[in-house]
Amino acid sequence: MDLHEPLLRWYDEHARELPWRGAQASPWSVMVSELMLQQTPVARVLPVHAQWLERWPSPADLAAEPTGEAVRAWGRLGYPRRALRLHAAAVAIVEQHGGVVPESYDDLIALPGVGDYTAAAIATFAYGRRHVVLDTNVRRVLARTVGGVELPGASVTRAERDTAAELLPDDEPTAATWSIALMELGALVCTASAPRCDACPVADLCAWRAAGYPAYDGPPRRAQTWAGTDRQCRGRLLAVLRDSDGPVPTARLDAVWSDDVQRVRCLAGLVEDRLAVRTDAGYALP
Repeated sequence: MDLHEPLLRWYDEHARELPWRGAQASPWSVMVSELMLQQTPVARVLPVHAQWLERWPSPADLAAEPTGEAVRAWGRLGYPRRALRLHAAAVAIVEQHGGVVPESYDDLIALPGVGDYTAAAIATFAYGRRHVVLDTNVRRVLARTVGGVELPGASVTRAERDTAAELLPDDEPTAATWSIALMELGALVCTASAPRCDACPVADLCAWRAAGYPAYDGPPRRAQTWAGTDRQCRGRLLAVLRDSDGPVPTARLDAVWSDDVQRVRCLAGLVEDRLAVRTDAGYALP
């Protein structure tokens, strides 16, 4: 089964123009995008990414600012601890790599807050290196085309990694393009809930299609909830801190969440996660 030629040809014709792609994108732009795109749609990331790169065009620019400014600029992207990780990584890049985002997987994964996927993605998309890059979209495409199942399991398996490694083209630049093409196919065509098989360049090679589209029969997949959760409460509280130039009196925070026990717990969690600090006047960004 040769998926390469049709998928690479499709990518040449259908790839989206995104600011973190192409020769004009700096490695720092790629790194910022990878942290922002985790569990967040491209449409929400685009304006925030642009604002970050305008304000902090290099790791040194971000590293020179307090962590609270990173949290403030993160806005409503969600999972704001990613802003702290990006700031910590910027500081390490300045201190250990002369302010330049490193090229090697080993140097990247040693940065604070950078895991296997992010290190591989930055090395691949910023520097054209040959690595297995397994995000949700890639895993879904490979599960269907090669594995013949609708959806992959909850966590990456050795078999998945081996399959992805076997499919990587030997040529380094082609391997990098292949990785982003797989990701793009999953984002635009081979989507989770409504795949557009009629527009898929490898539909005739897809094992899932050949098997008659069997439904997912693995362990139940947890649906994410939001209303009334600690995540929502933390988001409301953090929004108040983010919109203030100074400390926020506790009374203002009381007004945005009525459940006293949950509010106190979430404020304590924000402080523990270093997303907020307690002051004499109330709470503030760090």
